[in-house]
Amino acid sequence: MKYLRDIGSYFLMIKLVFSSPTRGKILRELIFKEIDDLIINSLGIVSFISFFVGGVIAIQTALNVDNPLIPKSLIGFATRQSIVLEFAPTFISIIMAGKVGSFITSSIGSMRVTEQIDALEVMGINSLNYLVFPKIIALMFYPFLIAIAMFLGIIGGLIAGVYGGFTTATDFIIGLQDTFTPFHLTYAFIKTFVFAFILATVPSWQGYYMKGGALEVGKASTNSFVWTSVLIILTNYIITQLLLS
Repeated sequence: MKYLRDIGSYFLMIKLVFSSPTRGKILRELIFKEIDDLIINSLGIVSFISFFVGGVIAIQTALNVDNPLIPKSLIGFATRQSIVLEFAPTFISIIMAGKVGSFITSSIGSMRVTEQIDALEVMGINSLNYLVFPKIIALMFYPFLIAIAMFLGIIGGLIAGVYGGFTTATDFIIGLQDTFTPFHLTYAFIKTFVFAFILATVPSWQGYYMKGGALEVGKASTNSFVWTSVLIILTNYIITQLLLS
């Protein structure tokens, strides 16, 4: 029953987020602030992880296909498929559940603890629209981060493969172009938009409805990461079944 109540409160929050909107000028300022906090400030960690994981994927592929009958272009092909289909959209999103999700939960939870949310309600402001809606809009730019992750992951794979002596740049690029299916990119970005909505709303829900003091803010951040990660994995499975099976 507890989980049903939790899920009910989540959907109630979503409904309230889109009611009684905040004034346009204030909302624009909030959206730009959230884009800076959630997207721009995540560029560094996403770029770093994507580049080196792309290199690791290329090296591991090369070490497992050392049969001379297997073309070296397979390294580029496997790197592209792994990064575009799963690593960039899904695993970066799980990493972001820790970084962005914890930030959102702790910031809203701290406002709850210090009664700032109550003050917004007293002033007649829809606190959910004021706090959560700008985060949803800001994270609609999340596919921009995933596109960078895809690009840098493939570049990392190319550099690791070539400078590690596992393949040549020509063979790697041939593998990148081999049997390329444009719908795979569409599939990846559809997932990304859904994950962005989860990243914006689930941590906000955990922070907004938390009760207690500073210790509970930390617990809410942990719960936020768990809930967000589980929902991303389940959603990934469902979307994959619907779009690729």
